Amino acid sequence: MSFLPGEIWRRILDLGIENSKLNYKDLCSISISCRRFNRLSGEDALWSTLLSLDFPHKVGASSSTSLNSSSKTLYKIRFEKDKASKLAAHRRAVLRMESQVAVYVKSLKDLRLRLMGENERMKAVVQELTNFEKVRQASVALNVWQPEIIRGRQKQVVEQNGVPIDSRITALKMELRLCKQQIAAFDKAYKNQQWRLDASKEQLSSLKYHPLRDYKLTGTGRDECNMKLKKLKRCSNWNAGLLLEPN
Repeated sequence: MSFLPGEIWRRILDLGIENSKLNYKDLCSISISCRRFNRLSGEDALWSTLLSLDFPHKVGASSSTSLNSSSKTLYKIRFEKDKASKLAAHRRAVLRMESQVAVYVKSLKDLRLRLMGENERMKAVVQELTNFEKVRQASVALNVWQPEIIRGRQKQVVEQNGVPIDSRITALKMELRLCKQQIAAFDKAYKNQQWRLDASKEQLSSLKYHPLRDYKLTGTGRDECNMKLKKLKRCSNWNAGLLLEPN
């Protein structure tokens, strides 16, 4: 590698950038390999090409700044601005998803309350229907087994009632059927809303997760890490001492 002239290396770097084989990370990595590559990777022409490729919509902007700054400095400034705008857009997306999750949670709570109310209503209807059916059965039994005087008195009491028992039972059966339909509809809506909530939570988790984010150790985690590093260092020193010890 050392026998190749600088013009060839410069052309290799230039072709790598033009063909999108090299990016700013590669140039920064190359710059710390040796002094020669540090000088070649920091040339203004390379960073100017990289600047026009990565930020084509901002090439004409900040002309006064470009006259006083190098292309590498301009690339750094625009990279930081672009990074800040992307972070702001990411925060907005996270906030939108969090608000959507909150809406789904509230909707699930409302559906749960309505489902519980409908179940209580159905229990009351079933109890009332059971009572009316017992009354009807008792009326039939009285008509069969009681004397004529008691049957006449019962008929008089029944005639004074505004709503016949059979009509009331029919109405209660219709109300019970309606309650079951409402419960089935609420249950289906609850399951759909729960599925949306789970999907939104998963999407929110993927938005918040970043594999390259720098998670700094604090508290006991940092102490544990330091203890493990010290122990590993002691073991390595001990092994090195054994290797250097004469037989």
